[in-house]
Amino acid sequence: MSRLQVVSGKGGTGKTTVAAALALALATEGKRTLLVEVEGRQGIAQLFDTEALPYEERKIAVAPGGGEVYALAIDAERALLDYLQMFYKLGGAGRALKKLGAIDFATTIAPGVRDVLLTGKACEAVRRREKHGGHTYDHVVMDAPPTGRITRFLNVNDEVAGLARIGPIHHQAQAVMRVLKSPETAVHLVTLLEEMPVQETADGIAELRAAELPVGRVVVNMVRPHVLDDEAVRAASGDHRDAVARSLASVGLADAALLVDPLLAQAAEHARRVELEREQRAVLADIGVPTYELPYLGDGGDIAGIYRLAKELRKQGVGEA
Repeated sequence: MSRLQVVSGKGGTGKTTVAAALALALATEGKRTLLVEVEGRQGIAQLFDTEALPYEERKIAVAPGGGEVYALAIDAERALLDYLQMFYKLGGAGRALKKLGAIDFATTIAPGVRDVLLTGKACEAVRRREKHGGHTYDHVVMDAPPTGRITRFLNVNDEVAGLARIGPIHHQAQAVMRVLKSPETAVHLVTLLEEMPVQETADGIAELRAAELPVGRVVVNMVRPHVLDDEAVRAASGDHRDAVARSLASVGLADAALLVDPLLAQAAEHARRVELEREQRAVLADIGVPTYELPYLGDGGDIAGIYRLAKELRKQGVGEA
């Protein structure tokens, strides 16, 4: 299994929740994972009901079997200060540049600098080793930008490498791209069984492939159970008002006549949704990317829900060699 798991998806598909569940699933059986946030929204902290994540890595959850999930909110400004210290030994000079506004300029104006710093920090965590030689983290999971920006976010390092032919920036960009375009990395896209998210997922996969970035899985999120079988779905689209009324009356239900129209309307709506989902599944099948499926959590994405989703991912093979 790839050691860097990048999770993207159209807004509203639950990509942060999926990233959190994936990190927890990968940490099962005594492993250690790092969950990385790069957008500054503190969505991970909210999911785990903890304080805002600092720039430093912090343990936020324990997985079944004794595994651990650490989390980190990568700040581009802090990452640039680290970079300046690592390669140029600026130390206090770097902090002086921050006061002068140079750090803010570099991370918001200079093309590609911000993204290469964010991805570079995650890739450093992937490569990091302990004194005994083993990796610090078995897996790193990145809660990445939405599908519409993911290819540019990950591939911007190529542009930076092209601008700087020699020196630390060149070597940093090349090192990052070696990780991102290697079997160590998998980019997963989260979708719902709805037309717009599925189409954006298809477009995103095409862009990733064109950029030679490794596509992982499509995660179909918030899948609702089908309460009607195929025969009942077909029947729901017909006119069965009298039959339903007789059935309700036969079991002695009070005010049965008043319930017929609302029940038929719900059945018809369910039938339309089942048909739409069937169509979108066919679109996803044509893409040719393996999928995970996660159920709809009616009570929202709380900690218990994340553990439930992690268990579902484990059932579907997450964490297996």
